[in-house]
Amino acid sequence: MSNSFSIPTPENFNFKRSVTGHGWYDLLPFEYDEAANRLHYVFRSPSTGLPIGVILTDGRNSRIKVSASETADRREVKGVVRHILRMDENLDDFYLTVRDHAPFEWVEQIGAGRLLRSNTVFEDLVKSLCTTNCSWGLTKAMTSNLVAKLGERSSDGRPAFPSAEKIASKPEKFYREVIKAGYRSPYFVELGEAVASGKIDPESWLHSDLPTPELKKEIKSVKGIGDYAAENLLKLLGRYDGLALDSWLRAGFYGKHNRSKKCPDKKIEKHYKKFGKWKGLTIWCDMTKEWFETGR
Repeated sequence: MSNSFSIPTPENFNFKRSVTGHGWYDLLPFEYDEAANRLHYVFRSPSTGLPIGVILTDGRNSRIKVSASETADRREVKGVVRHILRMDENLDDFYLTVRDHAPFEWVEQIGAGRLLRSNTVFEDLVKSLCTTNCSWGLTKAMTSNLVAKLGERSSDGRPAFPSAEKIASKPEKFYREVIKAGYRSPYFVELGEAVASGKIDPESWLHSDLPTPELKKEIKSVKGIGDYAAENLLKLLGRYDGLALDSWLRAGFYGKHNRSKKCPDKKIEKHYKKFGKWKGLTIWCDMTKEWFETGR
């Protein structure tokens, strides 16, 4: 990749923490080399639809080094990089909210809180569907199969996430037998068709004026998306009102705050209520603090 340049980063930005802050870096078409602290990603160009490969590394003097396909438009690539790394998201109010709470002093100090997301809401929506009612291993397998079997390849040979049209082009049987999606199989077909036809426009959610409860309701209209998946997606849209509780977060809370005993979700919600609109990001930082301490 000879098309190389750099992008200045905002204050309190930490490249590694922004990439590894949650599990998305482990799902294709993201590929993260931890030893080199280097992120590969392939996205479909917003202007041409062609797959573009990029390599991101942490540069000096508060900059990110970017290498992209030779024919890629630099301005377009910069926009995508800023989007996926949440570089334009102002977390000052979040840091101010948690600053006075001793257990969270570390968050601002290391620049935590930015959650990696995909270039499109559609990609994040499908990935969120792949996280429901299963292990992380199965989530990775389904996502890898979708990308490998349906994704168009960039000039560097890596595949992008498939388009809604491509997903809609395959029958339910394909998702059951090839993607190994189980009960989700018809949901993939229906979602692909709805987005391809314009019946559903996930990209509009990014800048929606709807109050969060109403937007959550709209997201939940997608078959297979319940409270957890909707609230997880909302975090990637920059809305942290919901906790996005799943079995992993609940178990973490039980162990850290409830003497390893199960408790109603209402108790978890009460524990983080004081963090207001940031409670969803606060619980995530709380439950993943060990990742940062161990250098994950």
